[in-house]
Amino acid sequence: MVGGKSLGERVFNLSTFSIMIILMIVTLYPFWFSLIGSLNSGADLARGPIFLWPREFTWGSWNAVLSDAGMLKALWITASRTLIVTSVSILYTAMFAYAFSRSYLKGKKFYIVIGFASMYFSGGIIPSFMLMNWLGLYDHYLVYILPSLFGGFWNVIIFNANYKAIPDALFESAKMDGASEFRIFLQIVVPLSKPVLAALAVFTAVNIWNDYGTTLYFTQSNHLQTLQYMILRLIQSNRAVENMMSLQGSNLAVASLLNNTKGQGAVTAQTIELAAMVIASLPMIIMYPFAQRFFVKGVLVGSVKG
Repeated sequence: MVGGKSLGERVFNLSTFSIMIILMIVTLYPFWFSLIGSLNSGADLARGPIFLWPREFTWGSWNAVLSDAGMLKALWITASRTLIVTSVSILYTAMFAYAFSRSYLKGKKFYIVIGFASMYFSGGIIPSFMLMNWLGLYDHYLVYILPSLFGGFWNVIIFNANYKAIPDALFESAKMDGASEFRIFLQIVVPLSKPVLAALAVFTAVNIWNDYGTTLYFTQSNHLQTLQYMILRLIQSNRAVENMMSLQGSNLAVASLLNNTKGQGAVTAQTIELAAMVIASLPMIIMYPFAQRFFVKGVLVGSVKG
């Protein structure tokens, strides 16, 4: 249609817009539900769920979480681990991928076999536990760092495709000027790979931030607990008391324990759970808008050879 959009185009645009709005609501509402629940009085929340806005607004649950020494320690462990692993892992994996992308790398076929095998096979929890124990990493802070320094062969493939998109003339001219491989990597490859580096850094940070399996399997000390693991324990402990109550029926001791767990007034176990989950999600939510502009370009550059 000249001078405007056809009926089919308008229907398509309207359908796409409607579907995206629905998907956005479905994606965002669980977080909003947790947020308003954490900012509502616990006693009022026990009367029934809220869906749009807190009925009795209070910061009590947030203050309880942020003033708890154990939560703050877990937050520090999680944040420091995420920062160290993300920065070192991206640099280390990018360096490996650069060497892997060079045609003159000796033993390249061997690395390909090992790399692809690691994508589909692993030793499992028990051999991993035995290895960490043998290396002296069990119940040590370094168990959060050393095993995660390599970002995986998936990231190597993305980096490799990005490096192959860089003109070979740049590498040849740099070598003619006497540049070493490290200098080529730091002064040519890294600046031209910023979108891919940023995109994979965000993916790595989110994965490390949300990990609780390492704490569950490879630590036992309270001072090494991560934030996600503490939230998991909090939820499991409250659910366990509720299950005991349902099994024991009118047992007064269990009923008293359940009442103590649920709490009274503005702060209850449920509001503490919701506040902890929201606080744990905020850093990743805040980080995403600053890195979002790198996503599309980074993934495309890392996936399609130009």
